[in-house]
Amino acid sequence: MNTHPLQTNIERRSEGRDDTSTIDLPIGAHLVTQRNGYEHHGIYVGNGRVVHYSGFANAAHRGPVEEVELARFAAGHPLSVRTTPCARYQGDEAVRRARSRLGENRYRLLTNNCEHFCAWCLLGESRSEQVHCCLTHPRTGMHALLCLVKAFVESGAKGGQIAAQAA
Repeated sequence: MNTHPLQTNIERRSEGRDDTSTIDLPIGAHLVTQRNGYEHHGIYVGNGRVVHYSGFANAAHRGPVEEVELARFAAGHPLSVRTTPCARYQGDEAVRRARSRLGENRYRLLTNNCEHFCAWCLLGESRSEQVHCCLTHPRTGMHALLCLVKAFVESGAKGGQIAAQAA
């Protein structure tokens, strides 16, 4: 897959730089952030907002397709734009498709995740290279699974701490 790293004002601030310029992301761009053991995907819809299948990205429970600020989507991780040369839907049409699924809550790690969602928005078909790679390369799959379990446990522990503090 062709991904092009970006350095946005979000990353510059986290690095202590004072440069407030931003990268102009194209409407309908397929954004990718590297997480611990996997990539998280979303569609840029303009005005600093991204539509993505939140899945397990922000919590220990599955989340719906939602529209969020770019900073929340990136969650402190670097952003890349994945090019899709054979995209059937681009720009405003890709955004329309992404927004048509807002609120959908049928996340499934192997069959309907954030990458499947982006492929559907751009190509009209649901597929995930990450899932394909994990299923065809067992070591890669085991590594990704262990990273996901670790992240799940850590986010659950944080959620428990927050609940205890609120009580």
